[in-house]
Amino acid sequence: MAYTKYNCRIEKTFRDLKSSNQSALITFITAGDPNFNHSKKILFNLPNAGADLIEIGVPFSDPMADGPVIQKSYKRAIKNGVNLDKVLKLVKIFRKKNNYTPIVLMGYYNPIFKKGTKAFFKEAEKVGVDGILIVDLPPENDDEIREYLKEFKLKIIRLATPTTNSNRLTKILKITSGFLYYVSITGITGSGLSKLNIVKNAYNKLKKKSKIPIVVGFGINTPEKAKIVSKYADGVVVGSAIVDELDKTIEKKSNINNNVIRLVRMFSKAIKEARN
Repeated sequence: MAYTKYNCRIEKTFRDLKSSNQSALITFITAGDPNFNHSKKILFNLPNAGADLIEIGVPFSDPMADGPVIQKSYKRAIKNGVNLDKVLKLVKIFRKKNNYTPIVLMGYYNPIFKKGTKAFFKEAEKVGVDGILIVDLPPENDDEIREYLKEFKLKIIRLATPTTNSNRLTKILKITSGFLYYVSITGITGSGLSKLNIVKNAYNKLKKKSKIPIVVGFGINTPEKAKIVSKYADGVVVGSAIVDELDKTIEKKSNINNNVIRLVRMFSKAIKEARN
């Protein structure tokens, strides 16, 4: 199927997975980590390894919402000269080979603001980005972002946490598109998953409020945890575990692509088995 800006890869992916009673595996990598060419190779191989959607981290010098593993990956990428423009270039290259796997850019508002918000939206749509998640831009302060949603067809992914109150959650759901990202723990990415029954109860409450797909992330660092969560969640986000594997592989001077892709296949297998 040929996609245009009026099609939505995100919606199609969740719809197709729902029809086959499957949860989505959403993988996170940092663009340019450990360097541009390696991250390009990993990105190209993620769909075949089982990734249904891909989040690409935009390197930033002050990633306050991220844990030490992802902070370290951002530092490596920045050291290699990777910035927002090169992230968009990476997506453009990827789209020449893959026009069906959704791509979501995850990062901070400062690089977008420096580039120019409208210029970013225009180029992101042109190269094939499907959605963005700006972790440090709360709904109360994103009027400029929402202004461009009418002109450009990017989805705006929002975060909800265990501490999000009912009134705020209602507001978030009204202005979320693509999917809602439920943070399974409070704090920073990469920390341990809270009690799984608490996550499930919170998830079920969210589903009663909205029909939009809801994915669970932050702290899902083993295939076993992913399997449990994917029994009920529309999608599972695996980020720190992948970046940590990449970090260990760099230290061991092993084959980066093989090790990371092997891990992704393990997560994919666990998720696919969850509802069988």
